[in-house]
Amino acid sequence: MYERILLSTDGTVASTAAETHALDLAAAHGAFLHVLYVVDEDVVTAYSGDEYVDEAEGPEHSLVEHGEETLSELRNRASDAGVDVEATIQHGHPAETIVRYADTNEADLLVLGTKRRPNEYRALLGSVTDRVLRLTTRPATVVKTEVTE
Repeated sequence: MYERILLSTDGTVASTAAETHALDLAAAHGAFLHVLYVVDEDVVTAYSGDEYVDEAEGPEHSLVEHGEETLSELRNRASDAGVDVEATIQHGHPAETIVRYADTNEADLLVLGTKRRPNEYRALLGSVTDRVLRLTTRPATVVKTEVTE
């Protein structure tokens, strides 16, 4: 049923359950797992560049480093589960980048995580997952994570 699954992750608590779900699905279906971490260009370009953070200018270094750590951990988990994986970091606007990557790689399923939030929050800010669901024509599974804030 699934040959190519795309997991989009940002390495946060909202992605943890989605990561596990995607790995389980890929193992059960013998599917190839694409894992995508998007460095949000809006965050990178919003930085004025007047300070140094962790001896590297701007948030881009930290975001890329966080992405590399997240993908490395997922590669290890995929290896332990016997799942073939390709892990990629791309720069861009997250929702559009995820949809474009899914289309380019002909993903049979997108797996996305989200935090369960109050309706008022969603009405004001929305989420990357919400935008991906509006933009994609591909099947998608959303894994919600309960968080206390």
